[in-house]
Amino acid sequence: MELHVKKTLLVVALFALSVSAVQAQKLTGAGATFPYPIYSKWFSEYSAAHSGVEVNYQSIGSGGGIRQVTAGLVDFGASDMPMTDEMLASSKVKLLHVPTVLGAVVPVYNVPGVSQIRFSGDVLADIYLGKISNWNDGRIAKDNPGAKLPDQKIIVVHRSDGSGTSFIFTDYLSKVSKEWAGGPGKGTSPSWPAGVGGKGNEGVAGLVRQMPGAIGYVELIYALQNKIAYGSVKNVAGNWVTASIEGVTDAAASIKQMPADFRVSITNAPGAKSYPISSFTYLLIPVQGKNAENRKVLKDLLSWIIKSGEGEVSALSYAPLPEALAQKELQIVYNLK
Repeated sequence: MELHVKKTLLVVALFALSVSAVQAQKLTGAGATFPYPIYSKWFSEYSAAHSGVEVNYQSIGSGGGIRQVTAGLVDFGASDMPMTDEMLASSKVKLLHVPTVLGAVVPVYNVPGVSQIRFSGDVLADIYLGKISNWNDGRIAKDNPGAKLPDQKIIVVHRSDGSGTSFIFTDYLSKVSKEWAGGPGKGTSPSWPAGVGGKGNEGVAGLVRQMPGAIGYVELIYALQNKIAYGSVKNVAGNWVTASIEGVTDAAASIKQMPADFRVSITNAPGAKSYPISSFTYLLIPVQGKNAENRKVLKDLLSWIIKSGEGEVSALSYAPLPEALAQKELQIVYNLK
């Protein structure tokens, strides 16, 4: 009798282990650092609520995320830059763009004794072109009457890795500066005319904090978390706008007809209150999945993000998706194979 009980318990234990192995699912993703704070929160919460599910996301920059997902190395990629037609055509994997949140890229600076600085687009472009090299330059002073700008060299900081944040920033510069558009242009890894590089939004924020006289660009939450000063930017309407959820939302509202594939730019958007360096960020989802069980989890994760996760984004200074866009995305997610 005792032997029978032991055998029964062993069978039950083995069955439990088998069920646990079947249920355990690990999703892998890689890409943008711009949305990493909210992605980290989402993936942690989802895993905690779904026993046996692990979401491993590598915050390596949009360029790295695109490379990994197009090579079929991860379950999903992430990019702030919409992939071009050429990139999509050359990918080994057919991909969908799924916008997740909207955010703002802000010019951060470390100028001792100066807490507020305004930046017009042409001035930002010329700083990054190396044409404006001192903080007391007359063009910066003109936009900042009364500010005590020091006679101090500007240290330009940019990303060293392939970056969607760089794409957003240079997409904006290309719209406000013909010289930038005809020179470095827009991209995840432009040929920077001046400056030093930092890896990820974290790296740029760290360098700016460490170096008096530095200027850089990061997603808004990185400026807030690192307590770095960031400037207001002149928008199309001629107004000085400080980055905010409202300003990003107004920029998104300028898109009257969202493309069916969701690939769109909202930098330098019209509107009195629009923040000019705003952008969607995307998850890059393969149209067909290799692992059926992982695919079920990915679909459920995406629907959870759209239906529940969006309610958490404002606390990290991102703007949520417009409701109409969220509903369109849900239909696409439900139809994933």
